[in-house]
Amino acid sequence: MADDILQVTDLKKYFPIKGGMLNRVVGQVKAVDGVTFRLKRGSTMGLVGESGCGKTTTGRTILRLNGEKTGGQVLFNGKEVYDLSDKELRAARTKMQIIFQDPFSSLSPRLPIGEIIGEAVKEHNLVPKSEYDDYLDKVMDECGLQPFHKTRYPHEFSGGQRQRICIARALALNPEFVVCDEPVSALDVSIQAQIINLLRKLQEQRGLSYLFISHDLSVVEHISDTVGVMYLGSLVEYGHKKDIFKNPLHPYTKALFSAIPIPDPKAGMSRIVLEGSIPSPANPPSGCKFHTRCKYCTERCKTEVPVQKEVEKGHFVVCHLYDKKKKAVALTI
Repeated sequence: MADDILQVTDLKKYFPIKGGMLNRVVGQVKAVDGVTFRLKRGSTMGLVGESGCGKTTTGRTILRLNGEKTGGQVLFNGKEVYDLSDKELRAARTKMQIIFQDPFSSLSPRLPIGEIIGEAVKEHNLVPKSEYDDYLDKVMDECGLQPFHKTRYPHEFSGGQRQRICIARALALNPEFVVCDEPVSALDVSIQAQIINLLRKLQEQRGLSYLFISHDLSVVEHISDTVGVMYLGSLVEYGHKKDIFKNPLHPYTKALFSAIPIPDPKAGMSRIVLEGSIPSPANPPSGCKFHTRCKYCTERCKTEVPVQKEVEKGHFVVCHLYDKKKKAVALTI
């Protein structure tokens, strides 16, 4: 669709497991296993799930940072990212950026932040040399940084300031799409609010589209337009934010959302505790991956892989419980 900046269809990324005397491939870690969603231009999609479910790998695979994909399709502005030539990919890099989770380890300790933010600007010749300093000052000002900060090094800044540097580095290339890989998880609550508000302001000013990866559901609810829930490499539920939070459908989504703290000491918690541990992505269960921890599990769940269905308009779920609903329609892109 014309208003979609990103279309991901059945995306898969497997990592080989090698062993034995000859170091042969003996298995695959299915980090991303059949992820499908759309992202509208100028909107934010939140991607949530337990640690190790494949959220970060999904973002990196979309940006072509993990080598070749194993399968599926990634369309950015209608073009397959993995079919781009070296020249086309170089141009596309300025339109697709990422903000990393750890603002300290993602910044070179040997470079002042002026060079860190402006390095890619010079590499891609985005502005004439005569305008370079003014352009850098403008980008830094948008992100809450001062011009005299350019000569300082990352260790001289607080965590929140370092994350602002990471945001400025990404925005210096004037991107259209940004993967925010847990950008506030390493910050305290007051600084989190500042960074989230900064991201929203920049989105309004520049028309940015975000894939916001996080495990903090309250942050995702605040910033997202649509939400995807991942479990063991697969997207089990996807839809508009209001639909997902008001009416979660998948048993895993219900359990995940039941853990959200309620800021009322008198309110009772109806926590859903899942039994068992998360299976290994190197050896996922047959059928539905969640059936080993689901109290609604049937024999069909153990053998047949569920498909993505539209239970209500714009609200998709991967679960056999909703196969009999008349409104259920398989998602096609």
